[in-house]
Amino acid sequence: MSTAEPPAGGVKLASPQGRWVLACSVLGSGMALIDGTIVNIALPRLGEDLDASLAALQWTVNGYLLTLAGLILLGGGLGDRYGRRRVFVIGVVWFALASALCGAAQDSGMLIAARALQGVGGALLTPGSLALVQSTFRPGDRAKAVGAWSGLGGVAGAVGPFLGGYLVDGPGWRWIFFVNLPVAAVVAAIAVRHVPESRDRNATGSFDVRGAVLAALCLAGITYALIAASESPPPLAVVLPAVAGLVCGAAFLRTERARRHPMLPLTVFSSRLFTAMNLVTLGLYAAIGGVFFLLPVQLQIAAGYSAMKAGLATLPVTVLMLLLSAPAGGMAQRIGPRLPLTVGPLLTAAGILLLMRVSPGTSSYPLDVVPAVTVMGLGMSLFVAPLTATVLASVEVDHAGIASGVNNAAARVAQLLVVAALPLAVGLSNQAYTSAGEVNTAFGKAMAICAGLCAVGAVLAFFLVPAGALREDEQRPVAHPECARHCGVSAPPLEPGPGESRH
Repeated sequence: MSTAEPPAGGVKLASPQGRWVLACSVLGSGMALIDGTIVNIALPRLGEDLDASLAALQWTVNGYLLTLAGLILLGGGLGDRYGRRRVFVIGVVWFALASALCGAAQDSGMLIAARALQGVGGALLTPGSLALVQSTFRPGDRAKAVGAWSGLGGVAGAVGPFLGGYLVDGPGWRWIFFVNLPVAAVVAAIAVRHVPESRDRNATGSFDVRGAVLAALCLAGITYALIAASESPPPLAVVLPAVAGLVCGAAFLRTERARRHPMLPLTVFSSRLFTAMNLVTLGLYAAIGGVFFLLPVQLQIAAGYSAMKAGLATLPVTVLMLLLSAPAGGMAQRIGPRLPLTVGPLLTAAGILLLMRVSPGTSSYPLDVVPAVTVMGLGMSLFVAPLTATVLASVEVDHAGIASGVNNAAARVAQLLVVAALPLAVGLSNQAYTSAGEVNTAFGKAMAICAGLCAVGAVLAFFLVPAGALREDEQRPVAHPECARHCGVSAPPLEPGPGESRH
């Protein structure tokens, strides 16, 4: 493996090497981005083939989210210290090998374990993808490169639902995992041959492995308790993991407060605006996570749609975000973030409520499904870019990387918890999730809850975000405003700050 570093001044975007670097970064991040949507589409078929319970399907989603959310902040710091290309390639290979295990799973237990391993790979490659672009290209080309990375990544996100439906209906659900192998091989080959190595020469201190483990154990305990509670087990089977998770959470906070180089510097929460934006993020991405978890189940189990048709149902959301997120970010910069962060979630809530019209036997795809997801996509397009920009504006520029990482992790934690809690809240059990009538009843209740979460996010934004444009002393330079062209539905974009070392 070549250890050559970027040439003095950086690589030109228009050069052959520049195009290779961009292709490598886009393909790597796109592989993880597609995985965030493609698995949900396959859940009904996967559950049927593996005779999996609803709890097993919840863990199929949450096993990945658990390790990804717990380790993503640590992943960026490893790249800064040991080489961004090296850690990125390790993440890509790890992700591919775990994908192969997922595809070869013979039962739900093996699949869940492989999905957790896949999340570890995602935590290594996801922050490394944009870090490669930031550290490799010359300053004059960096903004264009990030814009291209974001736009092309959006195209990959748009392909995900279509690809997932095609694979599930065609060669089978296992191929949603096997398809990652050739992509990963191409990415690794390009990285080794064409991507220069880079690292943060000023990175110091030890890694907060203890903090990462405690965070993961906290989330695991709470998630286990929520999923187990839906089956009415003995009380101790719920109470003990819940208490263990809370104890680990308290230990995590003590660890982060005491460490010189914490994974999560608690001082960033001294900004009232930063704290408020992460509360808004929790509400909005919990709602989105709940919709994208249950909508494919409703469409396939209750409405009788094919996996392909269910996948295409969410395509308008991705396309609208790809086209409108950047203009929405520009509008928020001119008029201030309060209005788009209030109107966007309310519009999203309206789209979610319209999804309640989808029902067994009577749903019209063009009249019931398309209008609902279109309204939802318009709402998400309004708030995603302003949310990210406001998070970054709420902290000093030197903390932009950690602020973005915390916000990204908050979104993933929100989805992790909602996937665990929503079936419990609406009474959807292991026995009921294959029944069209039971699924339909639970889906209506779930959409009402998700719409309510969006409304809560809108209220928080209205009362906690400053009116009008941010004052000049609150406006901080953003490393990559081109990240506003973002269409990932799983989390806000990661955006490392200049020279930021996240560990």
